[in-house]
Amino acid sequence: MQLQAVDKVENISPEDFKKNYYDTMKPLVITGMAKQWPGYNKWNWDYFIDIVGDKEVGVYNNIKSDAYTPINTADDYMKFGDYLKQVKQGPLGLRIFLFNIFQHAPQLVKDFAWPDAYAKGFVKKYPMLFVGGEGSITHMHFDIDMSHIFHTQFMGKKRVLLFPFEEQHKLYRKPWEVLSVADYTNYYEKFDYTNFPATKLAKGYEVILEHGDTLFMPAGYWHHMEYIQSGFAMSLRAMQSSLGGKLNGVWNLFGMRGIDTLMKKTVPKWWYERKKKKVYANADEALKKGS
Repeated sequence: MQLQAVDKVENISPEDFKKNYYDTMKPLVITGMAKQWPGYNKWNWDYFIDIVGDKEVGVYNNIKSDAYTPINTADDYMKFGDYLKQVKQGPLGLRIFLFNIFQHAPQLVKDFAWPDAYAKGFVKKYPMLFVGGEGSITHMHFDIDMSHIFHTQFMGKKRVLLFPFEEQHKLYRKPWEVLSVADYTNYYEKFDYTNFPATKLAKGYEVILEHGDTLFMPAGYWHHMEYIQSGFAMSLRAMQSSLGGKLNGVWNLFGMRGIDTLMKKTVPKWWYERKKKKVYANADEALKKGS
């Protein structure tokens, strides 16, 4: 992997942001934005346990999905408060994602401000919470709806690996899915280049997010996240301004995902072998172009 650090600024003007990051599809960390929000100091484990601890949530382990697993299938369900109490106690290889805590506690929307000056098209009904225990992993993928993301870390530290969408074949994307065949766990210590050689050519970014950091992740960016410490983050999603970008997200949600789920249920082995062949054929082609 050919990695560089994500740019970091404390604050940035909307004009500079649009010119240098939004229009160029380049990630950025803004360290000062969330520090102006009430939630920066207010939101913590005990606060969430008190206000929404009785709600049931799906939890996900660190095991990569197999050939027969539909996208976004929870590994277990538990009370949100019980989960957070476990997170507080120490390392826990379980995480929660796409939890709309604001549906259960609408007063929380007063604790942050939408960054409307930086992007249009925010989906304001669905701010989402992401929580992970120390050691939990979000495996390499891109967001299926192809939205721009403003991802703010509120507690703990998280390591993030990022790649533009165009690097998909070097990352060994599974056809008809948003996932990679390769395992990027502890990539900074070791990675299986023997079985995934095209990944050597993949050009991307890495960053460690801390309390208050807001990561701008352009639409379609591949990302792999590892929780260095237990923590939680909030994602605000903004649809792409172009019609093509919007239609791509709609197709992924209602076309690609539905077809993949149907094939996994009806002809799982054939479908898996077919996709596996295509993964490596695409990667070999990327290797040839790169050399």
